[in-house]
Amino acid sequence: MSLLLTDVTVGDRPGRAVHVVDGRIAWLGDAGAAPPADRVIAGEGALLTPAFVDAHVHATATGLALTGLDLHPSVSLAAAMASVADHVRAANGIILGTGWDETAWPERRGPTRHDLDAVVGDRPAYLARVDVHSATVSTALLDTVPGIAELPGFAADGRLRLDAHHAARKAAYAAIGADQRRAAQRATLDAAATLGIGSVHEMAGPEVSGADDLAGLLVLARERPAPLVLGYWGELAERGGLKVVRELDLAGAGGDLFCDGAFGSHTAALSSPYTDRSDTSGALRFESAALVHHVRACTSAGVQAGFHCIGDAAVNQVLDAVGAVVAELGVAAVRACRHRLEHLEMVDDGAITRMQAWGMVASVQPAFDAAWGGDAGMYVERLGPTRAATTNRFADLADAGVALALGSDAPVTPLDPWGGVHAAVDHHTEGSGLRPFDAFDAATHGGWHAARAEHPVGPLAVGAPAHLALWATAETLSAVLAGRARPTCRLLVVAGEPIGDRW
Repeated sequence: MSLLLTDVTVGDRPGRAVHVVDGRIAWLGDAGAAPPADRVIAGEGALLTPAFVDAHVHATATGLALTGLDLHPSVSLAAAMASVADHVRAANGIILGTGWDETAWPERRGPTRHDLDAVVGDRPAYLARVDVHSATVSTALLDTVPGIAELPGFAADGRLRLDAHHAARKAAYAAIGADQRRAAQRATLDAAATLGIGSVHEMAGPEVSGADDLAGLLVLARERPAPLVLGYWGELAERGGLKVVRELDLAGAGGDLFCDGAFGSHTAALSSPYTDRSDTSGALRFESAALVHHVRACTSAGVQAGFHCIGDAAVNQVLDAVGAVVAELGVAAVRACRHRLEHLEMVDDGAITRMQAWGMVASVQPAFDAAWGGDAGMYVERLGPTRAATTNRFADLADAGVALALGSDAPVTPLDPWGGVHAAVDHHTEGSGLRPFDAFDAATHGGWHAARAEHPVGPLAVGAPAHLALWATAETLSAVLAGRARPTCRLLVVAGEPIGDRW
């Protein structure tokens, strides 16, 4: 089937048309000279852009928040517990919630097991903190995880971190039924489509969602027109991670391969202690030798590796591992794999230099700075003002030639591609934000580059896959970016297939 999108504004040029044949852009030019097509959609001057790519998503968890218990709006501990109580009355089975953030609550603490038991009774419940690197769980859920009290990060009050948290999360998500899981995944893909997101990078792993969850999502995304799902599996090669990558034909072996945790949960690995907790610097989760083995195995197989690393100690541990493999196999072999660092919130000049030299990708979340940056944000509370001002160095990475891809880490922050672009520009730290068109490029073309699937001439060129978004605005792209607008997506086109038409 051929498709013609005519009378559209492409970039800053009105009166254009795009002809799509067999899922690819076959022609681009003035609307008056457009070739015939099986289906014609008149844009009436609307803005046409490449579709967004969200380079870091957890589809099932995001869908559960969209369809169930989302605690992001809670302004206090009391409000959060009231939301849990409402959900308990309306839902059956395990209670799953996410998004609470105690840093701005008047109580200045998160919920405990006793708070949760008081509203859920004898039902298993798991409430993830906003960063999903710690959680509060009910007594009933604790009772389902043998040996959890012996794991690092266990606390008798039910506020779990580190290995204890991972064990509890695995048990909680294992309790979700197949129908509920599928409904959650469909909700995420539908929400992404309405926002002009043509592809998501699903960051799965044994501690996140499981291989069956990922396999089901990949099948679901192929059953009907939907955003494309590029899957990543975060498990070390020595534990069988590459086997899953091959069996499911995934984009890479990594993503949320948790080398550390998160600032909010005091589990991101720092080179010096937290400002508000001098007793800890977070924790590295793997021995360096295991990371070297993983990078070596991936590079030898031509597979992209990826690593969740937030604190500077974790970032430098991963880069030391990559450097060891560069010394063994050569820089060309490493650059060909385009290994990824996810989040990368705390990076020094030396790390930026090494990433550029080794052709690595920075997969970052601008909404983190929007939520937690600034003079009174969580970054300052956890790290102090000096270190907080050096977080999320988007401009320095871009200026050094490090490839950037923007994502949301949903459900940590919402699916919101225009918001992510604007947050990348309006960084809390002067000089750390991106130029507007660079931010937009990182949110579109950057995602394809990060997955080693970009078109050599660009996403709006003849021959490129037709992943396009038509927006309900007659403004140019420059005007949308300058005005920090968030236009509504009228039509999403994925591989030439139209999804939705809201005019």
